[in-house]
Amino acid sequence: MIKSMTGFGRCEISEAERKITVEMKSVNHRYLDVSIKMPKKLNFFEASIRSVLKEYIQRGKVDLFITYEDFTENNVTIKYNRDIAGEYMQYLKQMAEDFSLDNDIRVSSLSRFPEVFSMEEQAIDEEGIWKTLEKALRGAAEGLSQTRITEGENLKEDLISKLDGMLENVAFIEERSPQIIAEYRQTLKDKVKELLEDAQVDENRLLMEVTIFADKVCVDEELVRLRSHIETTKKTLGEGGSIGRKLDFIAQEMNREANTILSKANDLETSDRAIELKTEIEKVREQIQNIE
Repeated sequence: MIKSMTGFGRCEISEAERKITVEMKSVNHRYLDVSIKMPKKLNFFEASIRSVLKEYIQRGKVDLFITYEDFTENNVTIKYNRDIAGEYMQYLKQMAEDFSLDNDIRVSSLSRFPEVFSMEEQAIDEEGIWKTLEKALRGAAEGLSQTRITEGENLKEDLISKLDGMLENVAFIEERSPQIIAEYRQTLKDKVKELLEDAQVDENRLLMEVTIFADKVCVDEELVRLRSHIETTKKTLGEGGSIGRKLDFIAQEMNREANTILSKANDLETSDRAIELKTEIEKVREQIQNIE
């Protein structure tokens, strides 16, 4: 099977302690280009995320969005700093003695002093978070792959249809080429007779002129190569896999052959068919740009 580079995938995993949602979309790109937007808390996993994505995607620009919700109630604890509270009390007693003041310190007052109480975040459960994140990531990646496969199969059918149409044009030009030479020979012979009135036509001279003309308009080699490129493209589509770059190169070669055929065309019908070939090749190239 072949894959398009356009797709979308989403997966949400909700567990007792956390919920992670992963969304991803992809479009055309020459290489694999991944852009990740996620909470800073998950930055530690970026290398692992990219590694997982490479199992599912070879080419394309991928935008990845991750949201994270923590349901745990004890992820932050309060710490009582007894030593610091003791120092405050010591200095407050000293102040009371130094200035002959009443020591009216209460617990509620002391607790408001800086650093007596502090908030501490418990260690992050990296293994548990990654287990959930990886599950959501793979679920979204599989959804993305499925949409890319579906679109890829549609592209394949459309491309094969266009390639078959191109083969019909190639066959027409192959059949038309000998007729053009025969028609040129007859036209040239008629003109010579008209100019020389009823004098005998020099067959050798006529043959030489026709040979020169045939050499100028001959597109046999181009047609053989073009037909070969078309058949190779159809075969490659059947093989599947990551074939976008290969097909793009073949399409460039097909366009080169079509240009040569058009430049040599000395007949309106052949020119029309060559233009149709170029038009179809351009359509094929546009479609190929979307194949992984």
